[in-house]
Amino acid sequence: MKQKVGFRTIIILGCIALSSLSLQAQSVLDRNVSIEVSRQRLENVLEILSNKGNFFFSYNSNIIRSDSLVSLNMSNRTIREVLVALFSNGYEFRESGNYIILRRSPIQLRLVTNQAVSEDKFYTVSGYVIDDQTGEKVSDASIYEKLRLTYASTNNQGYFKIRLKSRYKTAAITVSKQFYEDTTVIIEPKYNQSVNITIVPAEISDHTITIRPQNYKAPESIQLQVPIDDSTRWLYTYIKKDSVLVERTALGRWLVSSKQRIQSINLSKFFTVRPVQGSIVPGLSTNGRLNSQVINNFSFNLFGGYSGGVNGFEIGGLFNIDKKNVQYVQLGGLFNSVGGSVRGVQMAGLSNAVLDSLRGAQLGGITNYVRKNFGGLQMGGIYNHVGGNLKGWQLAGITNFTNHKTQGAQIAGIANISSREINGVQIAGIFNYTRRLKGVQIGLINVSDSSTGYSIGLINIVFKGYHKLSLSTNEVLQVNAAFKTGSSKLYSILLAGVNADTNKKAYSFGYGFGSEFFLSKRFAINTELSSQYLYLGSWDYLNLQNKINLYLTVKFGKYFSIYGGPTYSVYVSNQDVPVAGYKTNIPLTALRQHEFSKNITGWFGWTAGINLF
Repeated sequence: MKQKVGFRTIIILGCIALSSLSLQAQSVLDRNVSIEVSRQRLENVLEILSNKGNFFFSYNSNIIRSDSLVSLNMSNRTIREVLVALFSNGYEFRESGNYIILRRSPIQLRLVTNQAVSEDKFYTVSGYVIDDQTGEKVSDASIYEKLRLTYASTNNQGYFKIRLKSRYKTAAITVSKQFYEDTTVIIEPKYNQSVNITIVPAEISDHTITIRPQNYKAPESIQLQVPIDDSTRWLYTYIKKDSVLVERTALGRWLVSSKQRIQSINLSKFFTVRPVQGSIVPGLSTNGRLNSQVINNFSFNLFGGYSGGVNGFEIGGLFNIDKKNVQYVQLGGLFNSVGGSVRGVQMAGLSNAVLDSLRGAQLGGITNYVRKNFGGLQMGGIYNHVGGNLKGWQLAGITNFTNHKTQGAQIAGIANISSREINGVQIAGIFNYTRRLKGVQIGLINVSDSSTGYSIGLINIVFKGYHKLSLSTNEVLQVNAAFKTGSSKLYSILLAGVNADTNKKAYSFGYGFGSEFFLSKRFAINTELSSQYLYLGSWDYLNLQNKINLYLTVKFGKYFSIYGGPTYSVYVSNQDVPVAGYKTNIPLTALRQHEFSKNITGWFGWTAGINLF
């Protein structure tokens, strides 16, 4: 008896499983449901239908009036039949897994050709550009013929009109619009005709970009994902490739019209090549309105021009603007602005701007700007800027700036800045800065965070380098103080000293350089060269003590050390009249002296002191 019950259970479970598999294999649209509603909102009816059929809906709320009222009474009918009753013509229903996707039916391309052949040298193609999904007319779409570079755009009602030459046997026009796929239509030549063209939104993409707080610069490509209002599924992914950086510069905003900017956005994927072009101003070119999508071998601009790029030679009376790359030579009377990279020579009377990298020479009367890496010679009357790495030379009347590493030389009248590293030389009239110094700095003030090189200037600051406050005595002055800063390879010394004896007063101040050579962890040898002025009661005389120190340093921990050793001084003085109360016998007569001339004396001396820090 128990065996029969078990056998029946197995049969029942098997039937249930087969029934479930059959239900899963059945098309969602072919499932039967019964539904009865009266004056219910369409979105509520769709929810009821979803629950009865055990599936999900996906649709764009912009193409369905979800608040419309519906009355419906259908029994044991397929879901497809129910949807046909709910929606009028113009909609289609597609399955994806357990989803039913509601969308507008693709609008068919309608081509109407006039029967009369155009007798003119031109014929006209006109019509509307329509969204494939919504049926709405699309404004600001670009319509163009790729081979002849003929161009038009749709107005606010989505209408366009383009003239084509009758002498060509074939013709095709392409429609481009941001966030839509490009669409090309074959045109029968020599006939005036009207055509409505449908364009399809861009495909879905799973690729995403994460913008973190530390990315203070906008990325060069942006992806926007737009979800459906009442579903967790993505409807579209919009990818914006920013190929119009040059139009966002001050020069681009001023000289490029809004229509040209829209055209650039729509035609970001389309570029072609021409051997030569001439322009009066942007938009008035032998390449027509599409010159900003054309890469020319030779480009001649009377006042100025806006091209896709140059692979040869370009000259402009006032300015040149190029969307992509420039190779070989670009000459602008006032300005050059390039959205891509430059390989070659770029010269302008006032300013050059490159929004990618440059390899070659950039010469500007006032400023030069390169957004990324630079290799070669950059020379500006006032300011040079490199946003990436510099490998070469920067020469500026006032300031040079490199945002990353510099391998080469920065020479400026006032200041040089290499934000991350300098492996070469910085020479400035006042100020040099780098984070890591692996070369030489020469300036009034030199600053770095760490250094394995040399800083030569009045004030040399290495934040992670050599810092000492020294207190000492010697054969000339009783008390001396010195501030030493830089690196152990080369540090600068600011000196001051005093002799406090009432009858032998003396004051000094000066500057010097020094180096420290480690013998062991505890012992080091220091060599120093300094020069200091001695005030002996009157500013009318020159009293200059130039001195070489060689002493042994013994360290007692990180912040304290003692030192002492011999010195040699060369004293230059023209003070032959003593001042009462001030020291006169320099050097001491007991020391061995070397008379080089009447006013120049040398002698061996000594120094001893302590270092703090």
